Amino acid sequence: MRRLRTFDIVLTGTMIVLLIVASGGPAVRAAPMHWHPVAGLTWQIQLAEPPTDAPLAVEVYDLDGFETDAATVAMLKAKGIRTLCYMNMGTWEEWRPDAGTYPQSAIGNAWDEWPGERFLDIRQLDVLAPILGARLDLCAAKGFDAVDPDNIDTYGNTVETLGFPLTEADQLRFNRWIGEQAHARGLAVGQKNAPELTPQLAATFDFAVTEDCIADGWCEAMASYSEANKPVFAIEYTDRMPEQTFAAACATASMPISLVLKHRNLDTWRVACP
Repeated sequence: MRRLRTFDIVLTGTMIVLLIVASGGPAVRAAPMHWHPVAGLTWQIQLAEPPTDAPLAVEVYDLDGFETDAATVAMLKAKGIRTLCYMNMGTWEEWRPDAGTYPQSAIGNAWDEWPGERFLDIRQLDVLAPILGARLDLCAAKGFDAVDPDNIDTYGNTVETLGFPLTEADQLRFNRWIGEQAHARGLAVGQKNAPELTPQLAATFDFAVTEDCIADGWCEAMASYSEANKPVFAIEYTDRMPEQTFAAACATASMPISLVLKHRNLDTWRVACP
C-alpha cells in the first residue's frame, strides 16, 4: 500500500469534496453530498403553474424541472424552502424540448390516458442514459435539491399496452440507475409510486411520492420510508376523493405521511391536513 502524502478538504455550499493525493497517484474525488429529508415535511406540488414570489408557507415545493427556471428555485431557497425537480423518466412526451433526441427504437405505444405521451423501452438504457442523464443535469444546474422521477412503474403494463415486454428486474435496474445517477449529481431522489418495489428500493431512495395511495388502499406499502424517518409525500386527487373524505383520511392515517389533496392537473389549488 502506498503511503498517503496530503489531504485537502474543500467545502463548497452543501458539497464536500475530499481530495486524497497519493505519491505518484491521481486525486480521488468523492461523490457530492445530497439532502436527506425527514418524515413529516409540509409540501406543495405545483406543475401546471409556476410559483409566485409569495409561495405557500411550506417546507418543500415539487416543480416541473423543464418549466421552472433557476431564479425561481433560488427564490424558494432564499425563503428556506427545499425543491423537488419533477422529471418524467419512464415515458416520452412530445412537447418536451428534448423529445427529438430519443431514438425511435426506444419509443413504444401511445399512452391513451395521456395524449402526446408514449411508453419508453427502459431496457435500452445504453441509448436512454445520455438523455435522462442530461435531464438530471438540468435539475442539478437549476439548483434543485432532489428529483421526483415520474413513471418508474411502467413494467406493470402488458406487452400489448407497452409495445414491448418489461419485467420487474428491468424496472429495478432502471430505477436503481436513476437513484445512482441522481446521487452522483448531489440530488436526493424519490420513489414515485411502484409500491410493490418498496422492499428493494427504500434503503437507497431518500423519500417516496405517492398518488391515490389512500383511494387505492396501498399506503402501508410505503411504511419502510416512514419507519426510516424518510418522507412519504402523498397526493390524493379530487376526482377520486371529495374534500370531506380527505378530512377523514387525515384523521385516520395509520402512518406519518405528508398528505395533500390536489386537482388532477396539479395547479396551485391545495388542501393539506391540519
